Amino acid sequence: MVLNSVCEISQYSYFYTLLNPKGTGSVMENKEKYDYLIVGCGLFGCVFAREMTDAGYKCLIIDKRSHVGGNVYTEKIEGINVHKYGAHIFHTNDKRVWDYVNKFAPFNNYRHKVFVSHDSNLYSFPINLFTLYQLYHTSTPNEAIAELERRKVPCDNPKNLEEWILSQVGTELYEIFIKGYTTKQWGKLPDKLPSSIIKRIPIRTELNDFYFDDLYQGIPTGGYTALIEKMIDGIDVKLNVDYFKDRAELDSLANNIVYTGKIDEFCDYKFGELEYRSLDFEHKVIETPSFQGTSVVNYTNIEVPYTRILEHKHFEFGKTNSTVITYEYPAKWEKGRESYYPVNDEANNKQYMQYKKYSEEQNPNVIFGGRLAEYKYYDMHQVVGSALAKSRHILAELKNK
Repeated sequence: MVLNSVCEISQYSYFYTLLNPKGTGSVMENKEKYDYLIVGCGLFGCVFAREMTDAGYKCLIIDKRSHVGGNVYTEKIEGINVHKYGAHIFHTNDKRVWDYVNKFAPFNNYRHKVFVSHDSNLYSFPINLFTLYQLYHTSTPNEAIAELERRKVPCDNPKNLEEWILSQVGTELYEIFIKGYTTKQWGKLPDKLPSSIIKRIPIRTELNDFYFDDLYQGIPTGGYTALIEKMIDGIDVKLNVDYFKDRAELDSLANNIVYTGKIDEFCDYKFGELEYRSLDFEHKVIETPSFQGTSVVNYTNIEVPYTRILEHKHFEFGKTNSTVITYEYPAKWEKGRESYYPVNDEANNKQYMQYKKYSEEQNPNVIFGGRLAEYKYYDMHQVVGSALAKSRHILAELKNK
C-alpha cells in the first residue's frame, strides 16, 4: 500500500499513518480493502482498532473532526494541556482497564475535587460532612445523619430526579446544589428527569470530598492526545471525513463497519430524533499563576449562564505563570451541533430500543459502540471496557470459525 504521507506527531516520539493529512483529495483514492472501517476516532474506536490491529486485522479509522481523540482531545496552550471538550478524569475500579490505558501513557495521581459557587458562597461538593458543617455546623457523622434525616422530604416511591434527591437531602441542599445546575445542564426541570442522572453523585456523611471513590484515578501525563496517538500507532487514520457524505464508498473499503456516532443518524432518523444535550466552550488565557485555585468550580445559580469553570493546569499540577480557563455552557442539541449527553429518560430509551433492534436486523456487519451509538451515559472507563469486551468477543468468534 502506498500512503500519501506519514505524519510525525510533534512533541511525542509516536507515529500513526495519516491518509491525506490536510483533508485534500479522497480517502477512496486508496482502494486497499480493510477488515474494519472505524467511524470515529474517540476512545471506543481507537481501543477497538488497537485490539484488532494487534490481532493481525487491518483497520482504517475516519473522523469528521480535524484531530484524533474525539471528546477526550487535549491541546497544549501556554504549556498547559487543555481539555477542549470539557473535563475528563479517568477513574475505575477495574484493574484490567486501568492497566490497559497505562500501557499508552503514564497517569498522575490526580484526585478530582469539585467546589460549588452559589450566591457568591463556596461549598464543598459532593455533599459531605464538611458541606453539612458549612451549612448546619454538624461536626460528626452521627450529627450529619441526624440532620439529613430531619430535612428529608419523605417519598416512598420517587418517580423523578427531584423527588429522589429531596428524599435524600431535603429542600435547602437541593436548592443550593442541584436544582439550578441540573436545569441548566439538561434544559429541563428536575421533576422531568430520571433519578439515574443524580444517583451518579455520592452523598456522604464523612469528611471525604473526593468526587470519585474508585480505586484507580488520574490524568494521563502529557494529556489525552498523547495517549490516543500512542494507542493508534501504526494504524491508518483519515481526518476531516464526513462518513455520511461518502457512505457507500467508505463502506466499500472494508468488510465490517464499527460505528461510534449517533445511532439515529446512522438510521437516517427513521424513528425520529433521539434527544441529546450539547455544550459550548469559551477558552481564555489569563496572565496569572492561578485563577480559581482548583480544577473545577460549579455555578449552580440558574441566572448564571454557564455551569462550571475549568482551570486546566490543576489537572496536572502545573506551575506555569499563566493559566487557561474554560467556561462551559450547556446548550440545546440540534442538527449540526455536537452531541455530548444522551437524555436517558423513558421515552428516549424506548425510542433507542427501536433503533437498536432495527440497526441490528438491517446491518449485521456493523458494530455499534460508545456513548452515542449505544445511547448510554458512559464514563471513559466504561467505554474502554466495552471496546475491549467487544473486540475480544469478536476475536474469539473468529478463532472458533
